[in-house]
Amino acid sequence: MVKDSELRHPRRCVELAGEALENGDEPFGSVLVAADGTVLAEDRNRVAGGDHTRHPEFEPARWSATHLTAEERAGATVYTSGEHCPMCAAAHAWVGLGRIVYVASSAQLTTWLGEWGAPQAPVRPLPVQEVAPGVAVAGPVPELVDAVRELHRRRFRS
Repeated sequence: MVKDSELRHPRRCVELAGEALENGDEPFGSVLVAADGTVLAEDRNRVAGGDHTRHPEFEPARWSATHLTAEERAGATVYTSGEHCPMCAAAHAWVGLGRIVYVASSAQLTTWLGEWGAPQAPVRPLPVQEVAPGVAVAGPVPELVDAVRELHRRRFRS
């Protein structure tokens, strides 16, 4: 469940996803938030340059491993426009980050891509719990799903 007081973070993820799209990238964005609500880091997708590990869901894991204690990582939440792929879910679990909140699920994205005839990802879109069963996950965020769908539609239908 996502509380109304948290919605600003998923909204920011959607904004970051829009920035990614405007910069010729796939529309994904993420925000890392400390247990006290402080925004620690944020990023957008940066795979257009050729490095397909530059997912914004992976960056909080890298950043937190260097800048946060194990306790701080465990108390943090990663908000994201789309559910973590297996690579990002594994990184999240390996560094011991806390909860994940995603706007749109991998299953939703897979369905949309199929509807538009867009290419599927080279990695199977598994739910986070299948890759990282110990990570608490919340999502989708219904009030923002249509905005994420529209960003992906623009990417693949343009």
